[in-house]
Amino acid sequence: MRGGSASGERFIRMVPDANIVVFDGFEPLDVSGPFEVFINTDGAGVRIFSLDAPGVKVGEGGVRVEALGPEKINPKGVLLIPGGPGARDLVDDDRWLDKLRSLVAQSSQVLTVRTGSALLAAAGVLDGRRATPNDPAFDWVVSTAERVDWVEGARWVVDGKPHTSSGISAGIDMTLDYVEDTCGPEVADQASTRMGYIRNRESGYDPFAETET
Repeated sequence: MRGGSASGERFIRMVPDANIVVFDGFEPLDVSGPFEVFINTDGAGVRIFSLDAPGVKVGEGGVRVEALGPEKINPKGVLLIPGGPGARDLVDDDRWLDKLRSLVAQSSQVLTVRTGSALLAAAGVLDGRRATPNDPAFDWVVSTAERVDWVEGARWVVDGKPHTSSGISAGIDMTLDYVEDTCGPEVADQASTRMGYIRNRESGYDPFAETET
């Protein structure tokens, strides 16, 4: 059973501040999809951050975003980590991973899209947990951590604090699922309606799953 009670108790929880972390080489749609979910959820706040310093971060395709510095992050909020080609460098950046690990420990929940799960895995956050990565990059993501129970072919997976998703639209569905779990189905449905987005509610099956890298 999701949040609330069998007696029909109304959801009264609000979505805490959402902290979206970007880096050079992030995938823009991994950010913009969940961003739209949060801004269409009543009471939710969302901002974009860099773990290094405030300034412009350049995503795949040359998309540029102005990011706040890490000191502006609400450490008790929701953390969202996108994927993108830049993730392949960051899995070996111990300094960056240390900052990520500290933020995850303080955050209420942590969500990833595509190869963002590789960053959580490299930080040790997913050890002993179930998670799903970007399907076309499955073999590479799995190679970053041996102590993760990687679920191939899932659209998104929730195991305690970590929520991991396999693709761009899967990231939207995962974020809507998080909103529903936190605030109730009416709030999540309202957000998806405002976005003009038809939800896929089946977390265990990703119709876009591929096995090739």
